[in-house]
Amino acid sequence: MARNFKKTYKFAAFTAGYISVFLSGFLTLFLYWGVGEYYWFGFLFFLVCYVFAFVTIQYRVEKFIYKRVQKIYHNVRLLDASTFDRQQITTDMASLTKEVERFAQNKKMEIETLTIRENYRKEFMGNVSHELKTPLFTVQGYILTLLDGAYKDKSVRKKYLQRASKGVERLIYIVKDLDMITKLEIGDLNLNKERFNILDLVRNVFDLLEMKAEKKGITLTFDKKYSQPIYVFADRERIQQVLSNLVVNSIKYGEKNGTTEISIEDLIKNKIILRVTDNGEGIEKTHIPRLFERFYRVDKSGSRKEGGSGLGLAIVKHILEAHNEKIYVESQYGIGSEFSFTLEKAK
Repeated sequence: MARNFKKTYKFAAFTAGYISVFLSGFLTLFLYWGVGEYYWFGFLFFLVCYVFAFVTIQYRVEKFIYKRVQKIYHNVRLLDASTFDRQQITTDMASLTKEVERFAQNKKMEIETLTIRENYRKEFMGNVSHELKTPLFTVQGYILTLLDGAYKDKSVRKKYLQRASKGVERLIYIVKDLDMITKLEIGDLNLNKERFNILDLVRNVFDLLEMKAEKKGITLTFDKKYSQPIYVFADRERIQQVLSNLVVNSIKYGEKNGTTEISIEDLIKNKIILRVTDNGEGIEKTHIPRLFERFYRVDKSGSRKEGGSGLGLAIVKHILEAHNEKIYVESQYGIGSEFSFTLEKAK
């Protein structure tokens, strides 16, 4: 308390002291020489004069600084004058400077955050434009060719319409994924949690992606034989989407004649962890922090040849966050990658 008093009221205290000592000394000499028996009145006068001077100076200087600093806040428009509390004003300029610096730093951080968001928005819009224009131009090209007369050739007409249809399907795929991720981000997607055997779900995903894996000679397998069912409590459809996206990625970027392996382990009492491991090309460390961003691609050219909307991992992350679960990535370039996520055990 004494330290704070000395720090915040130093100016007023010393100024009041100087005034009080001068006036009290003058009055004491006057009384001593004029009326000797009343010299003690000088001490009382000192106390009254000191208190009065202290309060007056402190109030006046606080009011002066408050008005000037508030005007500065208003003029520079960097600081919010409405948040500037009069109780924070003291005659200790060091404290005042710290307050102003604190407000300035907060506003600077807000500006930096807005700048980052603006850059992210621009990048996102550029990615959306790039993803949509490729199938749009493809469809447009085939339709214009047909309108120019190619429709008269039956074989060409059928082939071009089939290719245009594939372009439309890709557009629908991208729009659906965008709609999905938007709902996930705003919390507008309802989860229908239920008890189910995660092993059956994995087998179902293997069956759905078997032909895709066979084209690259990739084997889809468990790390071991699981004789007992493993029940979890989650949204079956969404978790199947998570697992499908991870397995598709492992096939897409896996080495020919490689392996995609699923393992399931107990993590803690009420959690399991499911791992999707491949021996593909792996991911460089510089890319890992951005893997779950929308439209982010490690291989800007090759990944587009493989298809996909570029939203798969972003959707995976949001679905798991909606379940209050975590996803982890471990990868070594040239050796392979492992994506793992947690799930709640069913009671």
